[in-house]
Amino acid sequence: MMTVSILSIVVLLIAFGATTAQTESRITAGGRLEGAWNVRVSITNCQTGAVIRSFDSITTFNQGGTVVDSTSGMPQALKTPGHGVWVHTAGQYYAFRFKNFNFDQAGNYTGYTIIQHEAELDKTGDAYTSAGTAEIYAPNGILVATGCSTTTASRMTL
Repeated sequence: MMTVSILSIVVLLIAFGATTAQTESRITAGGRLEGAWNVRVSITNCQTGAVIRSFDSITTFNQGGTVVDSTSGMPQALKTPGHGVWVHTAGQYYAFRFKNFNFDQAGNYTGYTIIQHEAELDKTGDAYTSAGTAEIYAPNGILVATGCSTTTASRMTL
């Protein structure tokens, strides 16, 4: 009877230790990106890197690997918020991808945009920079344009 009790305690301690290790790993690695971010987006010339225009966005990286983005770069009546996924790739590096639907002034569906970036979180965990592409598709799924962009972001806090 005592052996069963000791064995039960050992199993519980091992399970607790594994959960704690997984939580610590998430906080020190991939989980550090989780949260809401103030983002400054710069649309750039893909060949030269020259900034064409800049605007603000808000991006939220959710626990579990989903992302939501809302931008001031285009009137909200002309696009939906972006929804997508993110992943921790290694060390301070992450990749994310999201998609939004686009509309014309009359409210007609004109296609969708897929934004894909690679990001580097700074040592404090309170800022990141990223660079990547925007692919613009017609409603039938045909790629009609590709653009480039960079971002700088700071963690939203109280």
